[in-house]
Amino acid sequence: MGAAAEVGDRVTPARNWALAGIGALGLAVSASLAAYARVHPGDGAALTTLGFSGMLQMKAWLTTAAALLVVVQVLSALAMWGHLPGVDPSARWISPTHRWTGAVAFLLTLPVMFHCVWSLGITDDDARVVVHAVAGCLLYGVFAAKMLALRLPSLPRGTIPLLGGLLAVVLLVVWFSSALWFFTRSGYALV
Repeated sequence: MGAAAEVGDRVTPARNWALAGIGALGLAVSASLAAYARVHPGDGAALTTLGFSGMLQMKAWLTTAAALLVVVQVLSALAMWGHLPGVDPSARWISPTHRWTGAVAFLLTLPVMFHCVWSLGITDDDARVVVHAVAGCLLYGVFAAKMLALRLPSLPRGTIPLLGGLLAVVLLVVWFSSALWFFTRSGYALV
């Protein structure tokens, strides 16, 4: 760091409070979802299937679409940060692509999360379900933390990429522990 250190790289009380606030928000959102899902076991009934043949099919396909958009998210983030070979980080399409694919991916997960929390709840009798439930709750906590972090200018430079990467990883854990499991059990071929 040396003489090239920016003012934004110094440890300050404001930065510490901002990081603590981001962490507290993420934990509060995750814990709230988990607590509600735990005390509300659900009856397995779908409020809507959005035209899919059933709730599990809807959840699997919407999560798959969100996971595909997360791949675009990661690539566009790499491009914005100048780490995608052959792509100029100042290209005008990168930021809108990142923003819109993220918004659509988030919207696709909302009916999935609602049905997980409201219709199914959390049970601890299967390790896959526990991993899925924890990752699903963390997904929204990390999302809330990232959205808040985008509005706080005093954070360390790596905060946003770290939260974005964590968000992508958590969504992929959700996908692997649910949609991939569903597709391999239901006879759907992915390739």
